[in-house]
Amino acid sequence: MQFISDEIFSQKIAAALDELPKEHMHYLDNVAITYNDFATEYQLQKAGVAHPMMLLGLYEGIPKTRRGSSYSLVLPDKITVFKLPILRISNTESELNENIKRTVWHEIAHHFGLDHERIHKVEGSH
Repeated sequence: MQFISDEIFSQKIAAALDELPKEHMHYLDNVAITYNDFATEYQLQKAGVAHPMMLLGLYEGIPKTRRGSSYSLVLPDKITVFKLPILRISNTESELNENIKRTVWHEIAHHFGLDHERIHKVEGSH
């Protein structure tokens, strides 16, 4: 897909968030959702990914399932959606919207404590 502005990409992330089930989004806690063109070297190492165009999104933080009673006064968890890799795999605007939505959902699932195996099982059941 061709280049789109950061403003439009940001709007598409907001639209994707609006489409996710409200009953789950209500429990999203202390999370900043942002975007960048692609992952930094540090983020790639953290995710175990070799090439920046291979990482669509990343959750960085403490999942809700691992937060104890001492969880307070901490910086927000961060979900980053990577614009250029998502654009690379999207051939149409519809695919772009779906890829953004799926990436945001995937990273939010990590916030709720799901690992990749569980996420893939849930995705397979749809």
